[in-house]
Amino acid sequence: MKRLDWSTLDAQARREALRRPAQATAADTRAAVARIIAEARSGGDAGLLALTRRYDRCRLEALAVDAAEFAAADAALSEGVRVAIRDARRRIELFHRAGAPQAYSIETAPGVVCECMLRPIDRVGLYVPAGGAPLPSTALMLGVPAEIAGCRDIVLCTPPRSDGRCDEAVLYAARLCGIERVFKLGGAQAIAAMAYGCGSVPRCDKLFGPGNVWVTEAKQQVAADVDGAAVDLPAGPSEVLVIADAAADPRFVAADLLAQAEHGGDSQVILVTTSNALADAVADEVDAQCRRLPRAEIALRALAHARLFVVDSLAIAAEISNAYAPEHLILNITDPRALLATIRSAGSVFLGPWSPESVGDYCSGTNHVLPTYGHARAWSGLSVAAFQKQITVQQLSADGLRAIGPCTTTLARAERLDAHARAVSLRLDVLEARA
Repeated sequence: MKRLDWSTLDAQARREALRRPAQATAADTRAAVARIIAEARSGGDAGLLALTRRYDRCRLEALAVDAAEFAAADAALSEGVRVAIRDARRRIELFHRAGAPQAYSIETAPGVVCECMLRPIDRVGLYVPAGGAPLPSTALMLGVPAEIAGCRDIVLCTPPRSDGRCDEAVLYAARLCGIERVFKLGGAQAIAAMAYGCGSVPRCDKLFGPGNVWVTEAKQQVAADVDGAAVDLPAGPSEVLVIADAAADPRFVAADLLAQAEHGGDSQVILVTTSNALADAVADEVDAQCRRLPRAEIALRALAHARLFVVDSLAIAAEISNAYAPEHLILNITDPRALLATIRSAGSVFLGPWSPESVGDYCSGTNHVLPTYGHARAWSGLSVAAFQKQITVQQLSADGLRAIGPCTTTLARAERLDAHARAVSLRLDVLEARA
């Protein structure tokens, strides 16, 4: 981890220190993803199968997961894993049902009733990564709110293994959420297939799910295309920022940093601390713990662009966090609630020494599909609302139009939109004549 004293850095150096690593290859990634999308759109199933052979090194006969593979996945899992997935699903459902939007109706003036009704998005496409490691938890994070929202058609894409099968836990989690249409397809080609409808993969109205820089770039490209699909949020390589004081256990801090570093070489981990002694201890712990990890090689690539900042106060630490706007923020300090009040931008926050980010990834109940690349300044994590449309309705009685019609015509004429004003004034004239 590169250690920096924040107080010695000028404004430009601070911006550079907080730069995400994947941004350096954005131009190359953009061009490569555009080529993959074009190939997926033009090639049908044959093109998608060819892309799967090229990028996933897997030769498939068909893209869709059949009933036999679903059944085999159920049988292959241990009861302990099945129970854990069911328990996680229950807590995720509890949290998301509690925060689900509600329809409402209000009379804004006598005879003027305004309503908001909710309708699910008809067909949604879910992407569950499996490049570095299979993520059944993501199937739950996407499938549960889609199910609560009432989406009629749910399509899920996940990369196949080299043996041509999908991860068993991903398939089990998908079925728990009522998802039967699963395709063995990963990367930018999966995003293209769901966005445009390619071969046997149907066109979806909106796409959801995290992924690497290729997946994130593909989502951005299809969202910008009038023929493409809407997307949930910018969710790319994982990142965590930990704020720790002298009371923090360096073992816990190091473990939390490594938990994100093992996601991939393009992940980023940052520690901000007020304690030089803790900084030294965490650096030592990261080295020691990393050597024992099965995915140590991946974690080391992420640690090559990790940052360790020593600051003079927790207030400055909060300023750094708000400037970075992390996907995950851990406040491993003595009074995390006090600092929480100053946090303006973060995807999800974990308070105190007993709240590791890992619980949010799996089973606390909150969603782990969160904005990255600093997009937490303007975006929120995934929720039921993302799978629904809010449609407003208004109904006016004659008295209601009499009450607010003059306001409408005055504002319309102020904007020099005479047809708008006339659509109201004509009705008012009819009402006056009848009276």
